[in-house]
Amino acid sequence: MSEVSSLTGRLLVATPALADPNFDRAVVLLLDHDEEGSLGVILNRPTPVGVADILESWASLTGEPGVVFQGGPVSLDSALGVGVVPGEAHEKGAKGAGTGDGPLGWRRVHGAIGLVDLEAPPELLAAALGSLRIFAGYAGWGPGQLEEELVEGAWYVVESEPGDVSSPEPGQLWRAVLRRQRNELAMVATYPDDPSLN
Repeated sequence: MSEVSSLTGRLLVATPALADPNFDRAVVLLLDHDEEGSLGVILNRPTPVGVADILESWASLTGEPGVVFQGGPVSLDSALGVGVVPGEAHEKGAKGAGTGDGPLGWRRVHGAIGLVDLEAPPELLAAALGSLRIFAGYAGWGPGQLEEELVEGAWYVVESEPGDVSSPEPGQLWRAVLRRQRNELAMVATYPDDPSLN
């Protein structure tokens, strides 16, 4: 799959037609998308579990709300960290990192957004991280599965912004992402929660 057709780093925004309750009004950040399948995390599913309850050493680096998010229905017992390294910090890299592609313990996904190695000492990244969110589980698609869902009209594909990862109001993210689009998608943001009440 060519770079142009990869959707890595983009957002999948659930259409009102998507019937799967796991993804109702979901905003998914795609962390990987190629011919072998796709993997992403749902950005707007906070859980009642505090980050300090499961990854205490990372809790001080996570923004509000300081809870674990349900990244998707797959591997709910595993944790993923998604962090934003703002400005030039992610371009200069850490001394000795070798790649010059960001600080140690962080791997770029798209722009300033990257995956955080939760096994690394948090102090390695503390100075570089602009925001961090911890996800339990992820959303995954096998080869061609996401493409089929796109053809069926289950998802809108839009550009991500670094602030999407750490939105302080995750419950409003679906509407906010749609509202900022410069086409008819902005109108979808007004879609009622329960169309039968219209």
